[in-house]
Amino acid sequence: MRDKNVFNIKRCLPRMSWSLDNLYSVWARAFVAQKHVAFSRTNRTLFQQRWAAKALIRAYHGDFIPEKTFKRWYLPATLPDVRPRLQTKNNTSLVLDEFAGRTEQLERAERRKKEEDEKGLAPVGSLMMAEIERRIDVFIFRCCFASSVYEARRLVIHGYVLLNGKKHTDANTRLAPGDMVSVDPAEIRFLQEPKPPKASENDESDDAPPAKAQATLPKTSDGLTPFHLPPYASPFIFLPAYAEVSFQTCSGVYVRHPTARPGYSEIPTPYDADGEIVRLAWEWYAKRRPRTRSKSQLQRLPEGRDRQIGGI
Repeated sequence: MRDKNVFNIKRCLPRMSWSLDNLYSVWARAFVAQKHVAFSRTNRTLFQQRWAAKALIRAYHGDFIPEKTFKRWYLPATLPDVRPRLQTKNNTSLVLDEFAGRTEQLERAERRKKEEDEKGLAPVGSLMMAEIERRIDVFIFRCCFASSVYEARRLVIHGYVLLNGKKHTDANTRLAPGDMVSVDPAEIRFLQEPKPPKASENDESDDAPPAKAQATLPKTSDGLTPFHLPPYASPFIFLPAYAEVSFQTCSGVYVRHPTARPGYSEIPTPYDADGEIVRLAWEWYAKRRPRTRSKSQLQRLPEGRDRQIGGI
């Protein structure tokens, strides 16, 4: 099984999962001194620090994607430049805006500068994982239709997912803005009633009907099926800003690509979006670029629904 030993207690690598083992890994990485990664005081070389940061980032963001495939198809070429521009009185654009009476642009620049001074620069380092968030299996996990990204991949591969109303079985497909993903409600675990406990041999005949009646959970007042979440799942229950989810129809719409604003990143990650782990991971990949893709390979990029990546 491909994801058999991903929740290794000794390694404590956070994954895209709601499991209790993963919750311990997230807690250990944050509070246990032996597992907490801090490069401010370390004897590691810069190469070792970048390697450790890359391993932590890749363990959570697409650990099922081969490294060669990730660098060639998911790693962006560059990151947006959010460094503040030097604004002086001799700035030509500001002088022209003031002379032409374009006060809206001046006010917008002042608001942007004030927001950057209060919240800091946008954490663009996390945007190197934006292409992974476009994957259909990761999107199903973000919509809380599966307890892990591995279960979401199985739902897609086994044919329980519809993409824009059509059956879709390719878990490597990247979504475009406006795509709607629907999941079969019968295959969503926390929408199903929990199985009754097995009766012992001594309590078989007389106690079987009452046990079956106790296993049937009551409906809510409005007739909807209640949620049966697994234990300790509340820290992972959230919806990203780029997803519009409807639990009544078990479907979600990929509204837009994730982005970053001053002091906030829309890409969920267990690490600081502008911390040293993300920065060192980007430094690792910035020095190890894949070879230039050919025109035939560039045509496979998923810019629309008519272009999908296959075999990745």
